[in-house]
Amino acid sequence: MKILITGAAGFIGSALALRLLERGDSVYGIDNMNNYYDVHLKEARLKRTIDHHKFQFEKLDIIKRAGMAELFHREKFDAVMHLAAQAGVRYSITHPQAYIDSNLIGFGNILEGCRHGGVKHLVFASSSSVYGANTRLPFSEHDNVDHPVSLYAATKKANELMAHSYAHLYRLPCTGLRFFTVYGPWGRPDMALFKFTKGILEGTAIPVYNHGKMIRDFTYIDDIVEGVIHTIDRTARPEPGWTGNAPDPATSYAPYRIYNIGNNQPVDLMHYIETLEKCLGKKAKLEMLPMQDGDVPATSANVESLEKDVGFRPGTSIEQGVARFVEWYKSYHGHG
Repeated sequence: MKILITGAAGFIGSALALRLLERGDSVYGIDNMNNYYDVHLKEARLKRTIDHHKFQFEKLDIIKRAGMAELFHREKFDAVMHLAAQAGVRYSITHPQAYIDSNLIGFGNILEGCRHGGVKHLVFASSSSVYGANTRLPFSEHDNVDHPVSLYAATKKANELMAHSYAHLYRLPCTGLRFFTVYGPWGRPDMALFKFTKGILEGTAIPVYNHGKMIRDFTYIDDIVEGVIHTIDRTARPEPGWTGNAPDPATSYAPYRIYNIGNNQPVDLMHYIETLEKCLGKKAKLEMLPMQDGDVPATSANVESLEKDVGFRPGTSIEQGVARFVEWYKSYHGHG
């Protein structure tokens, strides 16, 4: 297939591009290469794919309507994996406009491109953040998610609704993937594992929110990528038994699906830190802090629908994943 990856210099985008190229797909990547975090890391990720004969890259911002329209007119994509977005819960509290521009206007441009470009399947990144004030664990795609606690979460929920309208109106097959706390080599510096590792190695205190009383469904990057590929290959279809009398949020009479991709093995934050300490051979200095605005105390993914429909279930343990990250981090940053 010829697949467009938006956010191709990002954590998930670059890993996905590598995997798709390995299996023989043609990949066209776009990224605006913004400075939300270290651009050198994005450039280093790109170097892993840029010379592959089946990979093309263009620096392009999804909020540029004309540029996006021209891209979809010029290139004919079989499928789109939309990963480009303004990420981060806390950043959305201080920079809301960035989320409105990228996550709403930008996503609208993606939908229009797919509609007019004859794309056969749009897969897009949603987030576990959409569960917001929900407290029934594990989180299920079949539960309503109408109470986001951050603008970031609200934009991801809006993406799901926008995609459904295009699936309904234009019969554009759309699949949304709710990622749960992705971590691993080449990850984002604003994520906890990156910050914790840097702090421990430098001997500085690491911030531990809600005084460590947090539970997260940490999901290793390779599991995310495999889940994405399995989903791309299974084009969203209408659900025959769907009814408006008891509407299921995860399916539809239109070609539309929502899936969780999480490890389904939630981990206590303090155990996460202890695992990292063992891998680094060094104790952490902890700065215990209260819960931050926009945060939730626990996440856990129900992945039964993912396993049933696409035949994949994440399975990398925290011990395996953290060890692989530490090995990469030390190599990338030149630690002995």
